[in-house]
Formats: sequence, structure tokens, C-alpha cells
Amino acid sequence: MDKMKIPVISIVGRAKTGKTTFIERLIPVLMEKGINVAVIKHHLHDFEFDIPGKDTYRHKKAGAKTVILSSPGKIAMVKDTERDLSIDEIVYKYIDDVDLLITEGYKREDMPKIEVYPKQDGVKPVCINDGNLAAVITDIPFVSHVPVFQRDDTESVANFIISRFGLSRST
Repeated sequence: MDKMKIPVISIVGRAKTGKTTFIERLIPVLMEKGINVAVIKHHLHDFEFDIPGKDTYRHKKAGAKTVILSSPGKIAMVKDTERDLSIDEIVYKYIDDVDLLITEGYKREDMPKIEVYPKQDGVKPVCINDGNLAAVITDIPFVSHVPVFQRDDTESVANFIISRFGLSRST
């Protein structure tokens, strides 16, 4: 797939609503349908990705701007940036050979979103008035102007995403 045309769906919601768990359950369903997936998790603050005491951690702490860990089966990179990169920049520089990009977070970005909305007394979905809201995932009865899926119905959500973006099995 052309890097600049990789479809992006963002799983959004308030903190501690089960976004990561839902994505973790959705990925294997998409993979079973032949859809290769990449995921970007957006974090508003600095983070530590490496393990203290390991060689790569020590290299980074010593001042290396980029540290890459490479093995026969995968690579990992920690790279300093001067600003929060856009999704397009990340895709262009780092993502290839996938059919779909799922982001976690990015609730303010101009892209299709699926909101994970558990029962929270007096709290409305954070993106309910966002024109990019494509669906809501919930565990309560909920009426919306977009499709609503039960939290455990990853099969239907996967089919919705595949249909929305016109995805087909990878070859």
C-alpha cells in the first residue's frame, strides 16, 4: 500500500476507558481477515521506552539522539524529536507494509474516530460532537448518530472498519 494512502482510524476516549484493551482485542480479528495493522499510541508527555540498565538505555542516557535495537525478527527505535510529529510525518518516515493504521489517542486530530465510551455517570462521550466520529463502542444502551457497537463485538467493529475503508486481504 502507498504510504500516504494508508487509512487511519483513531480509537479515542477518556483516560482509563479501555482503549488499549479494545485495540489489543481488535488487532487479531483484523489480522485473521488478512489486514496488516500498525499502531501509534499518542502520549501527551515525555516517556521512557527502554529498560533502565540495558545497553540501549545507557546509550540514550549518555546522549545519543537515536538508539536502535536490532535483531533478526524486529527493530526498536528511540529517537529524540524537537516537536510532536504529525501522523503523516510518522507514516512517511517509519510505517510501511500495512493496510491500516490504528492510532490510540489523537482525539483532536482531523481523522475518523471510534470512541470507547463506558458507563460514566454524568459524563458524555468526548468526541460526540466531532464530525469525524465514525462509531461508538460501549457497554451500555446508547443512542447516537453514528453506529454503536458493544465492547465485546470486535468482529463487527473489524467489519465496519474494513467496509468503511474498502480494505481487502493482503497478498
